Amino acid sequence: MQKLIKRFSRSILALVATVNLALPLSVPVLVHAAPDIQGGLCEGVNLEVGAKCDAASEEEAKNKVNQTLTLVINIFSLVVGIVAVIMIIVGGLKYITSGGDAGNVTGAKNTIIYAIVGLVVVALAQFIVRFVLGRVSGTE
Repeated sequence: MQKLIKRFSRSILALVATVNLALPLSVPVLVHAAPDIQGGLCEGVNLEVGAKCDAASEEEAKNKVNQTLTLVINIFSLVVGIVAVIMIIVGGLKYITSGGDAGNVTGAKNTIIYAIVGLVVVALAQFIVRFVLGRVSGTE
């Protein structure tokens, strides 16, 4: 009976995996080509359909997009930074209260190390994003 249940659960799992892989391929995809990318950018920034763009409004649209991306990334980095600092504090408290137990000390050290690595990754992400936005917008 145990073998039958295992075989049945494997069959169901295989069927679910097959459906999940095949379903996106079976659904037709609608493609919409936007021939006027700059016009679409101006429409999106100005929240107007059919908005006309000149050189000044194109530059303004690019600046608004860059400012929005920078704001989102800064907020995300702030949240991740706060969480990392909290994890460093938690790791320090775990280290202090470990009582010399090797397992607890190792866990506390790992918590502190991972939190510091997270802070480094967030800092590097800031530099990378600023570099990429500078290249894309041409302000370098």
